[in-house]
Amino acid sequence: MTIFFAILFSVSTLVFVAGLAMKIAQYARTPAPLKIPTTPAPLTKGGVALRLGREALLFESLFRGDKLLWLFAFVFHLGLAVVLVRHARYFQGEAGPLVALVQPLAQPAGLAMVAGLTLLLARRFVIERVRYVTGPSDILMLALLLAIGVTGMLMKCVIHTDIVMVKAFFTGLMGFELRPLPADPLLGLHLLLVCLLMIVFPFSKLLHAPGLFFSPTRNQTDNPREVRHLAPWAAKLDEGQ
Repeated sequence: MTIFFAILFSVSTLVFVAGLAMKIAQYARTPAPLKIPTTPAPLTKGGVALRLGREALLFESLFRGDKLLWLFAFVFHLGLAVVLVRHARYFQGEAGPLVALVQPLAQPAGLAMVAGLTLLLARRFVIERVRYVTGPSDILMLALLLAIGVTGMLMKCVIHTDIVMVKAFFTGLMGFELRPLPADPLLGLHLLLVCLLMIVFPFSKLLHAPGLFFSPTRNQTDNPREVRHLAPWAAKLDEGQ
């Protein structure tokens, strides 16, 4: 089990990092020939940065469009953020101040994550207009995230595992040292699901996380009257004429 997960985590981390880097590079290279910010839009780059920050942290446009969906999504993402910060302790020799700060929130955050995912998944089946546009990948991604959350909460609240050995395994793996992993079936399932998520993440709809910052409807200033907008390739054509 130790050798299997050492290899699997190494491969899945490589796929995750390389795949995400390739996608971000692709987004950065994609031309934006039109000036299409969603109005009302900021007029300055500072305003654009502030707008992107509100979108990334508060889901501002979603709140305006669908407050119930915003609530489900915000509960899930907030819980996920706390869970991810807390899991950083498995990769650190000494827990940092941020990890220590969120430590008491571990169980409520896990429950919030599972509750938010359950509501988002139920919404895909209950609301007819949403069910009509729901594809298999939408269901599978939510189900995968939910399975990760549920198995994690089971280990936290019901069937405990040896977290000291888990931490030793991951800190050793970061230093290219193989240390034993607990022979716990629930832990194995949880880690297997996490590796699967890491592998499929760069090729799934979950890329809306980094994709937000490359959306021309969000990252452009609303100054088409003051400044002529030209994509680099269009500028070259314009110079040639």
